[in-house]
Amino acid sequence: MSPKRSATVHRPPSGASARLDSDDREQVGQTIATVERAADVLVHFSEVDQPTFGVTEIAEALGLSKAAVHRILASLRTRGLIELDELTRRYFLGVGAMKLGLAYLDRIDLRRIAHPELVALSERTAETATLSVRSGWTRFYVDQVTPRREVIMSVRLGTPHPLHAGGSSKALLAFLSAEEIDAYLAQPELVRLTPDTVTDRAALRREIGEIRRRGYAQSFAERQGGAASVAAPVLDHRGRPQGAISVCGPIERFRGEADASAEALLTVTRRLSARLGYEAAPAT
Repeated sequence: MSPKRSATVHRPPSGASARLDSDDREQVGQTIATVERAADVLVHFSEVDQPTFGVTEIAEALGLSKAAVHRILASLRTRGLIELDELTRRYFLGVGAMKLGLAYLDRIDLRRIAHPELVALSERTAETATLSVRSGWTRFYVDQVTPRREVIMSVRLGTPHPLHAGGSSKALLAFLSAEEIDAYLAQPELVRLTPDTVTDRAALRREIGEIRRRGYAQSFAERQGGAASVAAPVLDHRGRPQGAISVCGPIERFRGEADASAEALLTVTRRLSARLGYEAAPAT
């Protein structure tokens, strides 16, 4: 029986392992840099207000070589994130980029992102801050934050309210499409919830125009006696109302607070609308 030979272990020369680790780190670093440059190109397409871009424009704007921009655009085209107009040889955002944006918007939970804003708004105004959403021709409260004071307003979550009565309702109604507003006002009856509920259609149309002009609605005992509020919509990337934020309180106290509360309210709704992709038209 022949003796067993011991296995020979081949070890890399001293320092080779360290060089391999160094090469790996360098490769990872290069990959990260490439991803960052590709992200910069995509962000440039979304932030600069023009529909198409040439390679030279992108290279100069981002401080990259034209060869690097070509490689990045070619890679982005394979994923449908960027498309090329073969006639002009200019690039524009592709369907893949649109899908990414829509996927982000679809996953936004308005109640979750609005709650911290309601907390801050209630603290700033020392009144109750609420969030409402629409369902058909009604809307209902889905969240509220009340202040730390003796006399406060509190709302019932989940109870439906018509779109013509109260600040949050009118804020949602006013920012629907003209066809939707016409359809709502064409209903046989607009219910009167209190003696101050506006049910005259001509008066409501005038008020809708005023709400759209100033950006918020106000209500003094229109939905509930003794209550007052200001409310503004949270608009999505299409300019459609996804919800309404309100500040509300006892009517006698709130009359003197309405203007300041509206200012604080609009700061919040503009910020939330921006998170949903809304871009306000430039002031003229």
